[in-house]
Amino acid sequence: MKSVAGIFLSVDDAQRAVANLESIGVARADITVLAPGASQRQVDAVPTDEGEQPGMGKALGAVVGGAVGAASGVPIGAALVSLMVPGIGPVVASGILGAALLGAGGAAIGGALESSLSEGLPKDEIFVYEDALRHGRTVLIALVHDDGVADEARVALLAAGASSVDAAREQWWIGLSDVDKPGYAAAEEDVYRRGFEAALDRDVRGRSFDDARDLLSRRYSDSARSPAFRRGFDAGQAYHARFAEPSAARPDLKKTA
Repeated sequence: MKSVAGIFLSVDDAQRAVANLESIGVARADITVLAPGASQRQVDAVPTDEGEQPGMGKALGAVVGGAVGAASGVPIGAALVSLMVPGIGPVVASGILGAALLGAGGAAIGGALESSLSEGLPKDEIFVYEDALRHGRTVLIALVHDDGVADEARVALLAAGASSVDAAREQWWIGLSDVDKPGYAAAEEDVYRRGFEAALDRDVRGRSFDDARDLLSRRYSDSARSPAFRRGFDAGQAYHARFAEPSAARPDLKKTA
C-alpha cells in the first residue's frame, strides 16, 4: 500500500477531504486524521477497524511524546486517542494509526502493521507533520492500494483545500529564521539543508553527528562529508532540541487540553 497525505487549515476542511476520498473508493478505515487541540466530535468522523490500516505505527512513532489520554477500554476498531506532543501540545488522532501512535494496542499492533506495509509513510516527512500540527493545522493520511488511486486521492485532497507535503516542506524551510538555520552561503544551501533535515529524521534525532556518522554516510553519501552538511546537521539538532521538551508546547493549545 501507499500513503497519501494532505495538510489542512482546519478539521472541517479535512472532513471534506474524507468525503472526497470516500467518493473515489478509499475506505474510511484507511483514513487517519491528526488534529491539534481538536475535540472528539470533530475527528470522530474517521472510525476504523482492526483489520485495516496496514503499516504506519512505527513510522509515525517519533511524533508522540507522552500520552495524556488513550481510548483504554475502547476497541481498537473505534480508537480515538489524545496525546501530548512536546513542542505542540494536545493532539487528537483518529483510527488505528492514532492508537499505534500512543501504544494503545501495544507494540504488537505497531509491529504487525509495519510488517504488512511495503511502502509506508516516508520517515523524512515526519517533521513536516510535526510543524503543521505545531501551527494549528490538521494532517490527513490515507492508505491506497496503487499509483492510480494515489493520484486520484491527491486530487481529492487538493479539491478540499489541502497543501501537499512538498509545499508544506518548502514553506517550513522558508519560514525558518536565521537563528534556526545559521551559517551557510547561498551556494551551500542544498547540502546544508540536507544536513538540517537529516537531523530531524526519527532514526537520527537526538544523536550526535559522530554517533550517527555511519547511518548518515549510507543515506547521504558524499554530502555527509561536507562541512556544510555538518553545520546543517548541528543546526537541525539545535532546532529539534527547542521542541523536544514538554515546556515548549504552544501555550494556546495547552489551554484547550
